[in-house]
Amino acid sequence: MGTVYFVGAGPGDPDLITLRGKRLLKEADCVIYDRLVSPELLKQTKPACEKIYVGKEPNEGGHGQSRIQRFLVEKARRHRRVVRLKGGDPTIFGRLSEEMRVLLKHRIPFEIVPGVSSVWSAAASAGIPLTDRGLSSSVVIATGHPAASAKERTVHWEQLGRAAAPLV
Repeated sequence: MGTVYFVGAGPGDPDLITLRGKRLLKEADCVIYDRLVSPELLKQTKPACEKIYVGKEPNEGGHGQSRIQRFLVEKARRHRRVVRLKGGDPTIFGRLSEEMRVLLKHRIPFEIVPGVSSVWSAAASAGIPLTDRGLSSSVVIATGHPAASAKERTVHWEQLGRAAAPLV
């Protein structure tokens, strides 16, 4: 049985993947990737690497998630090193917890390799610091899409707007 590596692909620029992420791509036997991943990153893989596109379109309603989870288990049983390449950072606004749970259930080892998130990289690229010693010491991060399982399916923009911190 192999190990699954959840690798953050960065915000779209292939130069913004971490060195560890790039090394794991070069060593991967299988890469399962989503639509936010730069195609340039897939060129880092060895010729025999199996590459599986899993989409993750914004309005799909999560229908592809069970398919992704099946792939993770199946490929980890077949390959030594499986990379689940996710746009940005795998821990920010993704379905990482769902994917980790299925691996835990099947006793498949995994590791999270952080990535550069668009949350802060977009601001940095525009020359905007998200914190400033004289202005703000915190940042509020929100998604425009409420959690599908939330009892109340709304984002509380008014409350977020009252935060005494930059809203990203």
